[in-house]
Amino acid sequence: MMRLIVYTLVFVFTLSLSSCARRIVVAQPTTVTVVKKLPRQYKVVRVKGKRYYFFNGRHYRKTRNGYVVVEL
Repeated sequence: MMRLIVYTLVFVFTLSLSSCARRIVVAQPTTVTVVKKLPRQYKVVRVKGKRYYFFNGRHYRKTRNGYVVVEL
């Protein structure tokens, strides 16, 4: 019985050392364009359930500092 407990603890310990998760690094853009206020002619579009603002061929996402240009 004691041997079974020890084997179980060793097994659980070895599984905790290995992980299936991999680190994914996404490159951030070097320049970010922030617009404080969008013009009146913008359109609201939804892409995959998320809200974006479209004007002059570009998509924008709302942030605390204004609107950021994003590529979809």
